[in-house]
Parts: sequence; structure tokens; C-alpha cells
Amino acid sequence: MTVRTTLVAATAVALTAALAAPAFAAPAGGDHTATQRAVEAAVEDGVPGVTLTAKDRGRTWSTTAGVGNLRTGAPRSAEDRFRAGSITKTFVSTALLQLEAEGRLSLDDSVEKWLPGVVRGHGHDGRRITLRQLLNHTSGIFNYTADETFGRTYFLKDGFFQHRYDRKSATDLVAIAMAHRPDFAPGTSWNYSNTNYVVAGMVIEKVTGHPYGDEIRDRIIEPLGLRGTSVPANRATLPRPSSRAYSKLAETATGPTYDVTELNPSLASSAGGMVSDAPDLNRFYSALLRGRLLPPEQLKEMKTTVTAEGHPNAGYGLGLIDRKLSCGVHVWGHDGGIHGSNSVAVTTADGRHSLALNFNGDWSGDTDAVVEAEFCGG
Repeated sequence: MTVRTTLVAATAVALTAALAAPAFAAPAGGDHTATQRAVEAAVEDGVPGVTLTAKDRGRTWSTTAGVGNLRTGAPRSAEDRFRAGSITKTFVSTALLQLEAEGRLSLDDSVEKWLPGVVRGHGHDGRRITLRQLLNHTSGIFNYTADETFGRTYFLKDGFFQHRYDRKSATDLVAIAMAHRPDFAPGTSWNYSNTNYVVAGMVIEKVTGHPYGDEIRDRIIEPLGLRGTSVPANRATLPRPSSRAYSKLAETATGPTYDVTELNPSLASSAGGMVSDAPDLNRFYSALLRGRLLPPEQLKEMKTTVTAEGHPNAGYGLGLIDRKLSCGVHVWGHDGGIHGSNSVAVTTADGRHSLALNFNGDWSGDTDAVVEAEFCGG
């Protein structure tokens, strides 16, 4: 199962969930041949370039394919930093769960308790929505990236190039959602909504008095030594080393390819604004699943999943996805997409076998096939 959280499809459903699970054969312990084939197939399918790192029982393997710059032909690097998109959600959830472990909030708190009057309008009511429902997408809050005007402004060519450097506040993004009806009554269904995690970031800031990015840095990035990971806030450029990022900026996967590397990530906020690299993401998810970041009670809460409607092989926890692969292996992690970047990071429940990868194009390629190849062989 892949939960794709893209800011790339111009149909205003970007950064929403798309799930699938192709079938492969049994695992081939330590043999990455199938993974290499899947990476090369992604490039043959039209992805400009791929960077990938896997770690299995202490042994690290990295590979790249394709190019990092279509103009110069420069290759991708195993150290490339890239926009991580909705992988950000796991970091945000971890920080919020740490606050719960410290007794500073409860997952059963209402949104209204921390953000009075923020989630109100057209049927939204923060008094009826809990923090837990934000994190597992059962709140019913409308997804702001599904707003038609937002889609035209940031996902289509003309709008993107005019507005790529816009600075959006979390309040701006939530206000877009509040102009719509909720998707459903809180707790009655499931729907992936980026607004949930924008609100979660606002809660972190209200509880701590610090920007959510500072909390993620102090609580996760620095303790784990994640040197390639950052929360750029309004920084439009990528830190080096990095590759260029490409998109069609259209409703179809045909037509010209545009360089979309530079953009203000505030349009994704705490739902998808982080930057990372593949080795760091492996380190993060391995540490998380091994209990280095959360006490047992909070890790159990994070791993308590709800059904992602219509997707029997996937469960959504608190910013963490449990997906059952075709060979029966369960992996935990998250996917992330934003203009010109499609990423996946997953690990086994014991944290011993991890995989993180990035495509620097957002319109083609099969990340599911790469995950299946690594954990199930081929």
C-alpha cells in the first residue's frame, strides 16, 4: 500500500491518498537484485532519477539511477537531499506523542481546548474533534489541498510559476478548509486530509510556545544526528547536495517537463514541508520502531491503526502506515510527495530492515514495486 501525499497532480487532490499493492515473490535475504531492477524500471517508465538507501541488519546498500539534472545530465547522488512531503507527518506525530508522554496534553483533548475557534465553519467544530482524530485522519476536516482554487494556484503551470514563492501561514491553510463542509462527522469514517496535520502543528506550537519545526529539530533531528534533515519553513531552495525536481504541472502526465525545484514549502506547512535524505529517513524510522523516540505506551498508540477505507492491506495509525506486502511482510512508514518529489520510507516492525527512496519527478514510476522488490524479492 502506498499513501501518496503529492502536491503535484493539478487536480486539487494532491497530497491525498492513493493506495496500491503489486505482487512479487518471496524475499531474497540481503540480495538487492530485484530492488535494482525496480529502480531501473522506474527510470524506464519516465522518472528522471532515483536515489535509494536500504539498511538490513546493520548493512547499508545504496543505489541511484537516471539523472539529477535533465539539462546537464548530472547523475543523482546517494546523499541527495529532497523534499520529503508527507513523511513530515510521522515527525509531527512523534513530537506530539512525546508531549503526551510528558503529560503536557492528551490525545483525547479536543482541538478546541488548544486552538479555540480555529476549527469552525460550515459544519466544522473543533469541540467535537480530538487530537487523536487529527493524527489518524478520522476528524472529517476538509483537505485544503482539495480546494479547487488552491489547486489551480499551486498545481497548474501558470499558477505555480506566479505563486511558487508565496508565503502561506498555517492559519491561511486552515481557513481554506473551513470554507468547505466537513467530509464526515468526527470519528465516523476515514479520509486523508492534510489539514489535520497543519492543525497538529499548530497544537504543538500552542503547547510549547515554539515553532513546530524547532520542536522537531530539538526532539528528533538533533538527538538522532540527522544531518540531512531540516524543516525549512519559508526557504525556497534545497540544501546541497541535491538534485533538480521536475513536474508536468498539468492534469495529465504528458506535455512539457518543468523544473520545480524552488518553491516556498509553507504551502505544505506541517503536513509536508520537511527536507531529508534516504539514510536519515532510514535512521529515523528504525529508531522510532525500536522505541528510541517514544515510550512503549505512546508507540503502541502510534501503531494502533484504523482502516484506510477500501484498502484492506493497509492501516493508518498516528502518522504511521502499516502495510502488508504480497509476501506477508509488514512494513511501517509513510509516503510523501510534493512538486517534483515522490518519496517512500518504510521499515520492519523490529526496525532492522529499512528502505527509503526518492523519485525527482512526480508524474510516473512505481514506488510500490520498489518496496515489494526490497522486502519480498523478485
